[in-house]
Amino acid sequence: MKKLMAVMAVIAIAAVVVSSPAEARRGSWGGYPVGGYYDLTATPGLNLTAEQSAKLTSLRENHLREAKPLQDQIYSKRGELRLLWLQQTVDQKKILSVQTEVRNLRDQLADKQTSYRLESQKVLTPEQLTKFQAYGAGRGYGYAKGMRGQGGGMVMAPGMGQGMGMRGY
Repeated sequence: MKKLMAVMAVIAIAAVVVSSPAEARRGSWGGYPVGGYYDLTATPGLNLTAEQSAKLTSLRENHLREAKPLQDQIYSKRGELRLLWLQQTVDQKKILSVQTEVRNLRDQLADKQTSYRLESQKVLTPEQLTKFQAYGAGRGYGYAKGMRGQGGGMVMAPGMGQGMGMRGY
């Protein structure tokens, strides 16, 4: 039984390690990648200066570098949580504890995303910010609206687009 659990743990860790780079490389759709890290430099019609583009690229790279450890911890904890649910006797306290840890990590990541977003928008002129906001508003971005704007057509279920598959895990 212990060997089986050890093998399952190794498989789960390997799955997390293999999937992390794939999650980090999620493609963008006109400036809005599926994972919520939008790239203002990919937004059409902003006419960014070279200085603005360089500053935005630097902000984005720094943000991704800071967010990566949190993302890795979230993926690891999700794997741990899956293993806990697969055990013959489910440890309720341990599951609740790991879920709380995942929630706290997600909150930290959301705070980093908000800070990045606010700093990125400070680089834009008022006219560029207005264009960006109009562009984003017309895209139908979000859970309730799905990705219908500009060539979308699919409605996203809660939890989709965050690399989670199942909500809460």
